[in-house]
Amino acid sequence: MSIKVIKEFSEKAKVDEGLKEKLKACQKLKELLVLAKEYGYEIDEVLLYPPNEPQFVEEQLSEKLVKALLRV
Repeated sequence: MSIKVIKEFSEKAKVDEGLKEKLKACQKLKELLVLAKEYGYEIDEVLLYPPNEPQFVEEQLSEKLVKALLRV
């Protein structure tokens, strides 16, 4: 698993309206990981956290996940 997979999932969520809505609805990291898997992306949870560069933007995530994954 790599950051590249997370970036690909994030980019897909920017153009796929259904995925975008489902991602925004995720309140827990486990939900995000299950959603990614449903779309064929195997994400290593450890790679989502700093010091790795965030691959999602604030507008893509719920408030809870923004606090957990982004440096805000």
